[in-house]
This record gives sequence, C-alpha cells and structure tokens, in this order.
Amino acid sequence: MVGIILCGGQSSRMGSDKGLLVNSEGQLWAQNAINKMAALQIPVSLVVNRLQYASYASAFVGTPIMTDNEKLEIHGPLLGVLSAHLQYPVQNFFVLACDMPLMETSVLTELYNKYLETDAYDAFVFTNEDEPEPLCAIYCAKGLSAIADMHKKGLLKRHSMKSMIDNLNVCFVSITTEQKKYFTNVNAHAGLNGA
Repeated sequence: MVGIILCGGQSSRMGSDKGLLVNSEGQLWAQNAINKMAALQIPVSLVVNRLQYASYASAFVGTPIMTDNEKLEIHGPLLGVLSAHLQYPVQNFFVLACDMPLMETSVLTELYNKYLETDAYDAFVFTNEDEPEPLCAIYCAKGLSAIADMHKKGLLKRHSMKSMIDNLNVCFVSITTEQKKYFTNVNAHAGLNGA
C-alpha cells in the first residue's frame, strides 16, 4: 500500500497551485495531506503534472514525486491514478486529493481498516448520500490493471474517476453527517474559510 496525494490539477478556478497553498497553520496543503496519510504508517508519494515538478521537487525535498504520464491522453485525477499505477503496477494505492484540507486521519483510518479486513474488492470508496467520493479512496492493483487495459483497448468511454468506479467491484463505506465536512473539496478562494 502506498498513499498518493493528487496535486496535478490545473487549479484554474483557484488561480494558483492548490497543493502549494498555505493553510492557517502555515503548512502547505500537500504537506498537510502527506502528514495525514503518513499517520497510517504507509509510504506516501505526490503525483503532479510535468509543469509542476520543479516547484514540488524544491518544496518537498526527500518526498517521492511521480509525474503524470502524458502518453495516456487522459485528463483529471484519473490521469494521476493511472500514471502511478503504470509506474508501480503491483501496488495498491490510497488516493487523497490535496484540495481536501479538512480531511482527518481518523477518516482515512476507517477506510484503511476496511481494506485490511478483506481482499475481495477492487476498491474501497466512501459515499456521501449515495454519491461516491473517489478522491479519498483505496484502489487495488488488480482493479487498476483492468482499468488500464480497458483504456488501452479504447473501452473506457469516459475518463472520470466515477466512470472508473462503475467498472470496479467496490466496497462502499457511507460517511456520517458529522464526517461530511472533511470531504469539502476547495476549488476557489471563497471556499478557503476554515482551511
């Protein structure tokens, strides 16, 4: 199991790189995500796009950084996840987006414990009022391999995380009303309050 922090978005709505934003405690958002994931006692890597690499390599000395595989011709978070899979094809990944600054380790631990209970699923995904939360989820190598194969054969019609989930055997875990705040995805400066 490897934790991967997805930082490779365009941040067009935010206007600046979200992973390099500083929270109220003076910590970079990506570092905040790394710390919460590392509390599970698993190795953690960042996934960025090619244009971000130099900035992240400078800010995160000693942290493994993977770059998107541009040959995949996919955009969005799925590009980051499949790029990581192609570099480490036998690894299961615990995925967390860097723009969920309110996420807590206790929530990650809940999903990780569910994963440790069984190997019968391709993915372990939280649901929020029956809608999947694909950017805080565990994806197993066998499922990612199947998705990569579908993409290679042109069978993956939509390049979205939710579309990927539709093609996997998923263990869904419902979040509580109290946990909803942790899944706040901040895409604009208006959403920075509390982050």
